Amino acid sequence: MKISSLHYITTRPEEAELACRAGADWIQLRLKNRSYADWKAVALETLAVCRQYKATLILNDNPLLAADIGANGVHLGQEDMPIPEARALLGDTFIIGGTANTLETILAHQRDGVNYVGLGPFRFTTTKEKLSPVLGLQGYEQILSALPRQPISLPIIAIGGITLADVPALLETGVYGVAVSSAITGASDPAAQTRLFLRQLTTSPSFFD
Repeated sequence: MKISSLHYITTRPEEAELACRAGADWIQLRLKNRSYADWKAVALETLAVCRQYKATLILNDNPLLAADIGANGVHLGQEDMPIPEARALLGDTFIIGGTANTLETILAHQRDGVNYVGLGPFRFTTTKEKLSPVLGLQGYEQILSALPRQPISLPIIAIGGITLADVPALLETGVYGVAVSSAITGASDPAAQTRLFLRQLTTSPSFFD
């Protein structure tokens, strides 16, 4: 399965549509403190958008709902449902991403069968509760430089307060792509910003070239 290099994290179907219209093909829907019914209503709207644009829909921390509506997969934090339990529930065809802050957690995720890892946070961000220690560029360099010595081929997605200007340096550390939220949602022109991220991710030299 193909993992995209730009993961757009949003809470609203209309924001997902703006990004998809601009070329994004990977949407992560992240809702907190909502009832199952509310979650499902928003997820179904977002799923309709993703199907229209042939984009992948990942639900944050809700494997049961992902199975219920037929989303493409889930992203699980370290305090969410354990990866093996989610895999048993969802089967082999669902995409499962896992959050990591250390090399050890990446290796554990590999053993547990995730499809990609969200590594972060890059810097402080207000969009995530219970923030792990900030890695910064040096943290990514240390972790990614150790990976070639490990039997691992997982796409590593950088996450946490990332801006457009951060992309070239992050790609040089060996990450596969980036996950962003406010950098697109808070832009004066979210669609144009999405296109800029996509262009930067495809034109900057990276570990995978």
